[in-house]
Amino acid sequence: MKEVRILEIKQSVFADNDRQADLLRADLRKKGVFLLNLMSSPGSGKTTTLMRTIEALKDDFKIGVMEADIDSDVDARTISESGAKVIQLHTGGMCHLDAEMTKQGLEGLETGDVDLVVLENVGNLVCPAEFDTGASKNAMILSVPEGHDKPLKYPLMFSICDVVLVNKIDVLPYFDFDMDKCTEYIHMRNPRAKIIPICARTGEGMEEWADWLREEVKNWKNHC
Repeated sequence: MKEVRILEIKQSVFADNDRQADLLRADLRKKGVFLLNLMSSPGSGKTTTLMRTIEALKDDFKIGVMEADIDSDVDARTISESGAKVIQLHTGGMCHLDAEMTKQGLEGLETGDVDLVVLENVGNLVCPAEFDTGASKNAMILSVPEGHDKPLKYPLMFSICDVVLVNKIDVLPYFDFDMDKCTEYIHMRNPRAKIIPICARTGEGMEEWADWLREEVKNWKNHC
């Protein structure tokens, strides 16, 4: 029987994407543009959090937003009401963005007049974590109704994020969610991750998040 050739493509695809991501990151640094990759599962409150974030930072930075979805422009229409520059990205059925797709989105957004770009990635705790988008920093939202055990179930997502926003803390009394265990599990995956409890609906904790992002953007621009 003829031997079947097996080609391992996953590693090479990721390696090529990593190279493109590094080039994109270097280009953004030269231009003084900070790119935040914001990830979470569907329904965690990404868009509401983003609206609050824009409100808190609109006097500090010129903000652009890339809304990535498999289809529809619902979130982009919502974000456009904030006054931020916004573009909708359709992924054609793909559940993530990679560096090349992000680059195309940035070109469409035309970043010459923005300081901070937020990529609201496709709602998913698996695929987006596998691809480096070229972002300056990665952030994710974990909502209380999802449960405190998610860092154990989706380790890669938590391991690559610089900051984890624990959203919907206003409903803590109604869910079996242990903040101490959540913190422990996140730090098992990523000891350096900053954890900020928030409620995007009420605004609780949003100032700490805005302060963190404000400092990161300023540091990025200072080292351009």
